[in-house]
Amino acid sequence: MGRVTGSWLSGPQIGPGEGVDNDFRGQDLGLPASGPGSLATGWPRVAGLLVDWLIAGGLAILFVGFDSSILGTTQLGIWFVMGIFAVSLFGFTPGQYVLGMRVARVDYGPERNTAEATGKESPAAVGIVRAFFRQLLMVFLVPALINDYNGRALHDRATGTAILRTR
Repeated sequence: MGRVTGSWLSGPQIGPGEGVDNDFRGQDLGLPASGPGSLATGWPRVAGLLVDWLIAGGLAILFVGFDSSILGTTQLGIWFVMGIFAVSLFGFTPGQYVLGMRVARVDYGPERNTAEATGKESPAAVGIVRAFFRQLLMVFLVPALINDYNGRALHDRATGTAILRTR
């Protein structure tokens, strides 16, 4: 089990609900305890977001210039669009790819998630609608800071997704 006290990075925790008694994060979702297919932890997720934000910032500077008054808005727009299309087409953003993570659907149930984690089934596509709402919720940042007992953020719970390790 994780630490009871958590940390400032993990944010407030959502209780496990009725009958959930996990030995490790993601057990109730049918995911492995560690290795490929397991839930990604907080720091790699933050690092992936930082890589995506830096890529969007570089592209924004190319488009509008460094001293533009709309640089921040352009960066946010590029990050938003990049996240939607990268996740819906490939299942990961550039930052998630660099850090060995992907966005996966976990709403099909533990049996399907176990089959995907073991390679018996190919990963289900996230789709553009889920990717859009996931990215929209991330803009507000608060859902990304509130985690459940598995370490999944609210925007992942709302869209039936999770960030999984690929290596």
